[in-house]
Amino acid sequence: MKTLLPRAMRLLAQRDFSEQEMRRKLAAHSSFGCFGNHHSAENVPVSEESIDQVIAYCYQHNWLNDTNYACRFVLSRSNKGYGSQRIQSELQQKGISRDDISLAMSECGIDWYEKARELASKRFGSELSTDWKEKSKVQRYLAYRGFIQDEIQSVFADSE
Repeated sequence: MKTLLPRAMRLLAQRDFSEQEMRRKLAAHSSFGCFGNHHSAENVPVSEESIDQVIAYCYQHNWLNDTNYACRFVLSRSNKGYGSQRIQSELQQKGISRDDISLAMSECGIDWYEKARELASKRFGSELSTDWKEKSKVQRYLAYRGFIQDEIQSVFADSE
């Protein structure tokens, strides 16, 4: 735990992590030694119990909190133009529970319909074409970014 706690503190000082990400980082640290120095004494494998202790310590001091992480992640990714489906998928890959994801999505207060309209206008111009080919291009783009079908259709409902 002597080498893991400072490592966890350094990582959390740089950015937020989910519990699963932190576990993976700490386990990788124990496997390869600190900063790739394979000849150091830190190259000793660390037990799962030590990692659990560091994680518990981080939770006690509120340095690690999956619910807060999910809320910040939702806001960050939505501001970069991603839709709710994609964000939820990314959070699941990061090991965030479905309950924490649902809570974060409801607390963020984002109007996904408005986000879809803003993104379409930014990418394709304020006057969207009703031409089938252009319309399908916009639909594919928004679907790729993680918007659901209702949100995508609402973009065209305003322009028709």
